[in-house]
Amino acid sequence: MDDKTRENGPWKRNLYVLWFCTFVAGIAFSEIMPFLSLYVSQMGSFTKQQLTFWSGAIYAVTFLVTAIVSPLWGSLADRTGRKVMLIRASLGIAVSMTIMGFCSNVWALFFARLFQGFFAGYIPNAQALVASQTPRKHAGAALGTLVTGSVSGTLFGPIVGGVLAQVFSIRNTFFITAGLLVIVCLMSAFMVTESFQPQPKTAGTKQKGLLKQVADPKLIIILLVSTMIVQTGNASISPIIALYIKELMHGVGPITVVAGIIAALPGISNILAAPRLGRYGDRHGSGRVLIGCYLFAVVVYFPQGFIGSVIGLGILRLFVGISDAGLFPTIQTLLTKNTPANVTSAIFSWNQSFQALGNMFGALLGGAIAGVFDYNVVFMSTALLLLINLIVLRVTQPQLLQRTDKKVA
Repeated sequence: MDDKTRENGPWKRNLYVLWFCTFVAGIAFSEIMPFLSLYVSQMGSFTKQQLTFWSGAIYAVTFLVTAIVSPLWGSLADRTGRKVMLIRASLGIAVSMTIMGFCSNVWALFFARLFQGFFAGYIPNAQALVASQTPRKHAGAALGTLVTGSVSGTLFGPIVGGVLAQVFSIRNTFFITAGLLVIVCLMSAFMVTESFQPQPKTAGTKQKGLLKQVADPKLIIILLVSTMIVQTGNASISPIIALYIKELMHGVGPITVVAGIIAALPGISNILAAPRLGRYGDRHGSGRVLIGCYLFAVVVYFPQGFIGSVIGLGILRLFVGISDAGLFPTIQTLLTKNTPANVTSAIFSWNQSFQALGNMFGALLGGAIAGVFDYNVVFMSTALLLLINLIVLRVTQPQLLQRTDKKVA
């Protein structure tokens, strides 16, 4: 589709509709995280070790399945179009949320979360649809606008979820979330227009391996693994954050609301810090931002294990958002600058898979460590993990402290 055809097409309406849909989807995907472990605790009489194990496993299984099936859904999207994928993802997750609301034991919840993993991909497909239908001269602004929808939804999701759980109960929050996703599904089906043309396959052409097409395969692998490790650190906190807050509050007060607010704080600082760190990286080198944010993350994660108040924990979680604002975007920037244009999308799809694996490993690690030791050890082990990652980066990639702004052709 040429730019003139795109200019006369419904790309603006698609952008407005999908901004709202990704906003709602971001809320729906993130709002259950602060109280998922509390929901698990309502399903039986568990020891602390059992509770943290099940919380971690139930959180992790969705991301395990997502990491496996995402490349398959991506391949199918190339043949059928992104709109079908939007409908598939939103409706499938709505069904899984409904099932979660009816669960009465941990095994049922585990399989419901597993089922949810099969239907991931709404936000990436919305981004791909907008990119494919928007005139090239407007593509950057359109995608930048669309991203604010999902980021804002993910930011407000934990707060919305905490309030809904406090007012309507945790179980009913799943049904409300499912209803929101049904609305997203209907809007995607009836208000989004896609002119899809599948790309023809070139017969007789042997494609070179992905890593053989990049100048420095070792750097790419290390950056992908770094994405996984950073996300492992973030996700190790998710299964236990509400339980840790409950412990700090001595089991008294609006625990789900407080957990939701504290879960959202890193997102607030992330949005504020990311553009500034990005501009600094453009001027002084992305590698310097990466190394500096690793050091900052270690410094702010470690004391979270010793903090004695919810307010102190909230301040430190706010600082975590600043480190994330430098880590994830900078890793993506370095991947872009060190990847030929013709394989950038493939590299980014692998980056998303490694991030999903980080979610899985982090949840399992956090649950296991909290069960064997205590909640505070999870924060200290996360700091140690990031420190090891930093050392590996500095030893194997010393050039990261140099300017790396030149894009590989």
